Amino acid sequence: MRERERERVRRASALMAAVLGLSTAGIAGQTAPPRTGMTQPTILYGAAYYNEYNPAALEPEQLEKDVAMMKTAGITVVRMGESTWSLWEPADGEFDPAWMDRTVGALSKAGIKVIMGTPTYSMPTWMVREHPEFYVRPAGGAQVSYGMRQNMDYDNPKFRFYAERVITRIVQHYRDDPAVIGWQIDNETGSYGATNPDVFTGFVEHLQQKFGTTDAMNKAWFLNYWGQDVNTWAEMPTRDDAISTGYKLEWTRWQQMRVARYLAWQSGLVRRERRPDQFITQNFGGVMKGDVDEQTVAPSLDVIGNDPYHGWQDHMDGSWQALSGDYSRALKHGNFLVLETNAQTLGWNSAGQYPPYDGQLRLDVYTHVSSGANMVEYWHWHSLHSGQETYWKGVIGHDLQPNRAYAEVTRVAHELQRVGPELANMQIHNEVAILYSVDSANAIGFMPFKSGPEGGWVPGKAEGEYGEVLAQLHQAAYDANVGTDIIFPDVSAAELARYKLVMIPALYISDDGLLQRISDYVEHGGHVLMTFKSGFANENSAVRWEMQPGPLRKAAGFRYQEFSNLEKPVGLKGDPFGVGQEKNWTTTWAEFLEVETAKPLAYYDHPFFGRWPAITQNHFGSGSLTYEGTAVSDAIQKRIVLEELRTAGLAGPDQELPASVRVKHGVSSDGHRLHYYLNYSSQPASIAYAYADGGELLGGAKLARGQKAGIGAWDVLIVREDGAVKP
Repeated sequence: MRERERERVRRASALMAAVLGLSTAGIAGQTAPPRTGMTQPTILYGAAYYNEYNPAALEPEQLEKDVAMMKTAGITVVRMGESTWSLWEPADGEFDPAWMDRTVGALSKAGIKVIMGTPTYSMPTWMVREHPEFYVRPAGGAQVSYGMRQNMDYDNPKFRFYAERVITRIVQHYRDDPAVIGWQIDNETGSYGATNPDVFTGFVEHLQQKFGTTDAMNKAWFLNYWGQDVNTWAEMPTRDDAISTGYKLEWTRWQQMRVARYLAWQSGLVRRERRPDQFITQNFGGVMKGDVDEQTVAPSLDVIGNDPYHGWQDHMDGSWQALSGDYSRALKHGNFLVLETNAQTLGWNSAGQYPPYDGQLRLDVYTHVSSGANMVEYWHWHSLHSGQETYWKGVIGHDLQPNRAYAEVTRVAHELQRVGPELANMQIHNEVAILYSVDSANAIGFMPFKSGPEGGWVPGKAEGEYGEVLAQLHQAAYDANVGTDIIFPDVSAAELARYKLVMIPALYISDDGLLQRISDYVEHGGHVLMTFKSGFANENSAVRWEMQPGPLRKAAGFRYQEFSNLEKPVGLKGDPFGVGQEKNWTTTWAEFLEVETAKPLAYYDHPFFGRWPAITQNHFGSGSLTYEGTAVSDAIQKRIVLEELRTAGLAGPDQELPASVRVKHGVSSDGHRLHYYLNYSSQPASIAYAYADGGELLGGAKLARGQKAGIGAWDVLIVREDGAVKP
């Protein structure tokens, strides 16, 4: 037995070494897996289900009651299994699937499909008792002990041995079960802040591969500063007290690589054992996290999954769901799955108990579908009676009885039985893009431009200062009823040329190649809206040693040498965007722009800053670049974005809709245009339908171009045009 175990450890180590030997480009460039899971025959609708979390006193009858309620409601899919390694393997090498077999059998009998998860994000007690070295060593070396999930160093070869064993057994056990349609690898995976010796050793090996010599690294990171030069790789300092911005940025890239390689490794194990028609996904646990490069993970997956939690009641406007959906769709240029979202209230305490208004659960589903989601699942089916997430409520509450949420879920499920096949696999083609840079987000985090304490996680809000700037641009386009795609720093000139307008938030980190592609895009007729802090530092987080904005200078039409924080908001002279004095302000940051060929659009209303323009526009070649040298109010941002849309020829009837109504467009799998009108308000709204004649799918009414239509409070109209799009 010991010899066999040593051989399995050796194999796990060899497999890990092979995976770790891949470069980042190798991961991103591997042959794309089949499109299994990207398309679905209808919109899947369900919840995560943990029968093992039910009160023991109610078993075994509660499983039958739960499944009966699901079947009555019309639930079509559940996700299970990712949370309890301790039940799958209660002792070392003792695999016990009987508890799950019973649940899968009951669901299968009811016609409900299953997405099974690999349970590797929560270690069982027997494992850490035997291997305390599996615990994450955080920066600074603080003590970590049992009690929390996601606290492991998953690069450890022995941990990989145990993970491979349990994953293989589970997939082999369920690969032939027709109820199991897909696999979720791990759960909301991140780097977990690991700085363990093997993680650091891998980082040093990565640096050797990237730079070749310590001298090249010293020069790239300017390590002469404070005499930090590294003379041999054996002298490489740990992350604990690093102050080099180049080191910090490269460490975040290494952590992203660790996540991508770990998930690629898990995906490979599942792919080896699964049934060919079973898809592989991962729930990113929210998008745009600093230690995860979702773009690099995506090739390992058949279909993208995400967890777009958001606010209810008066905080629900659909904007975060739209941004999350746009991002998810960009990762594989196709449809995606919502693996977790709000069922009722949220929180690791009872301070966030704001349940949805009537209609909001239903509207939320169609919000996700209108962004290209092929599935919407809640976390979770029933509310927990103990533990950290006691108040993170499920579809049914602590009494385990049908309730208001269950009634609304039932309504949605039965609607989807009817219209789901017409909505599934919708394709979205936008003419506006937002460029997202995880490097810029991380580098700005190391050198923030705002003072004050960092806030905690807020559902429905982007994290960090970079995230705020990006979200403001996305919100402005969203409020103008214009769809956006997300693009990444490796975007090609040909991909850029697909868009009429590209919005670029705080591109603090960039190589010269990307800045040149942006400049060429403008010169060849593209339109760019760019914010402050762009073009400032190179790919090693070193400030450029040419006058700002460096390679963008000709396209931007200005130069600058100075900048200042703004201690308090500063207005703009003459209210140039017509937003009213209460909203006519800038804040936080000001770059002292010296115009060369650019036209000033607004000046600061200030005795000192007033000599410099706050916002400029430059016509370069046959395109334009508008630059915001400061942080502007939401109202100003909306006006600027709307004017950019007009300049790019993208304004039309959608911009005339009532303030509470959002419209989103796509093309059905059979070639018919779909128009979603979503009313995020407690008041009804009226619209003038502006597209070709069609039928409203949910109510059945016919709509002609120009016809008035009413939308109830927190309601939706989905119009399918009668004629198909010409190929």
